[in-house]
Amino acid sequence: MEHAVLDAGAAQRRQPGELGGGQPQGARHPGRTGGHDADDRAVHWAVHRAVCWAVQREVRRVPAAVQHGEPTAVRRGQRGTDPGRCRGGQGRGPGSGVAHPTDASPRRYGVPTAGCANRSSRKAQVLITPAQATEATEALARIDALHTALTHLVLEGGDLGRIADEVARVLDVWVLVTSTDGRERAGTLAEDQRTLLAEAGLFDPTGRFRVERAGPDGVRAGAGEVRSLRIAAGGADLARLVCFRQRGTISSDDVHALERAAAVAALLITREEAVTAVESKYRGDFLRDVFLRRAGDEQYVLEHAQAFGWDLDRPMVVVAAELDPAAASGQDEEPPSSEVRRRWQERFSAAWRMVSRSHDSGVPSVDFSSEVVTLVPVPEGAADEGGALVRQMVEAVAGDRGGGRRPFSVGVSRVVSSLAELPDAYGQARRAVEVGRRVNGGRSTTWFDQLGVHRLIALVPDSGELRRFARDVLRELAEDTSEAADLRETLQVLLDTNFNVAAAARLQFFHYNTMRYRVGKLERILGPVASDPHLRLDVAVALRVLEIAPGG
Repeated sequence: MEHAVLDAGAAQRRQPGELGGGQPQGARHPGRTGGHDADDRAVHWAVHRAVCWAVQREVRRVPAAVQHGEPTAVRRGQRGTDPGRCRGGQGRGPGSGVAHPTDASPRRYGVPTAGCANRSSRKAQVLITPAQATEATEALARIDALHTALTHLVLEGGDLGRIADEVARVLDVWVLVTSTDGRERAGTLAEDQRTLLAEAGLFDPTGRFRVERAGPDGVRAGAGEVRSLRIAAGGADLARLVCFRQRGTISSDDVHALERAAAVAALLITREEAVTAVESKYRGDFLRDVFLRRAGDEQYVLEHAQAFGWDLDRPMVVVAAELDPAAASGQDEEPPSSEVRRRWQERFSAAWRMVSRSHDSGVPSVDFSSEVVTLVPVPEGAADEGGALVRQMVEAVAGDRGGGRRPFSVGVSRVVSSLAELPDAYGQARRAVEVGRRVNGGRSTTWFDQLGVHRLIALVPDSGELRRFARDVLRELAEDTSEAADLRETLQVLLDTNFNVAAAARLQFFHYNTMRYRVGKLERILGPVASDPHLRLDVAVALRVLEIAPGG
């Protein structure tokens, strides 16, 4: 049997006759510094025969041993061992020691090893089969070729798509580069492979890759395997590199190559984010000037917008989206630091840009630090005034709320057909977010035209006057106490049932007499609200005011 002999990383080739045959000519134990006497030659010859015998006897069991992380070794008292075995590098006669396994670098690539150290050196002799040596060499060459090719791509100005193509070509896998929450940024997946991954539960209905289900240890997908590696730089989590082999597993060699690819992708993403940050600020400042009516005349604004790739000369609605605070989203968590909040906002803004671009490349979507503003076009002849498209985009951004996505609320303005109407539309969208969150809680999407009486209340600029109105009408019911809140709830149920005491009692699970007592208490505080329609209207409006402007 032919073997390749590796000495501390350097490879030599021995002929078949040198293993287990006669004494190898000039054979010396690795690391020997001198000594040509008979005793030394006898020791070397004994060690050589013992190791060769052990390899020939154990080589068939090497793959299984390596698979379970077990070293290949010659144990004490094995049959047929030569008396001149070694222990600690010293031959001391029969049964005096074992040939110790060596954990040399080839084990990193799944190469089985065996050998022993001599008395004057800690170097080790590593013996592997020719096939395994070829496999290790090819793995190293493949990793090096991939790293070199990716480096050249980045230096030449390549993008994530070209990196994904190169990784897929060299490793013969399918590749996907996603954001940290699983939104696709580049990839080579064909439709058949997407279907396989979706059947394995790795894609949600909106097309988001479920990064929380795939990690560096890999998950099964049909007859293949999927692994996901973090792309990080400077302690910041930038993206995910997903690798899918349709048939078979992803080896440790492939993982090592993917780690190299992730490092190169991190350089590219860092560069892109730096450019995007400058461009986003410039675009955000321009759109803010449009909303403040200080961007210039209409023709200049249209031309400037076209330079950004935006199309503003069409009917549209202004969509304002804000991340919900913990209180509004119903989550019990510590307030985030400014750094964490900034990362959430950047990821939120990037999600809106990606979704907007996927629907129409001419849709502006900018980050205003605390909110993301998107100008969504209204299809010609749309009966719902763009409502279906807005809902579709909101669902795409939200996904299944996995991958670390944060809850958010959305406000939608009326349809505008000219640039002159954009400032008012932006105010409507912002008001819709605020009112919708107060009335409906977090994760709400609110249209300004659907606010009802809230729309009229929202147009009153003096919130202090609104609170004074609520206090004058509701009196002690406007206080911020649990008793006042309980009575306000009962009052709202009575208004909804047109002061039908029996119906209100059933809705609140009260006894009929208990509800009659509450009606009497409310009339003592408010006046004849059950019989005076004008007073009832004032009370209904005051309750709506408290929903929008609490604290009165």
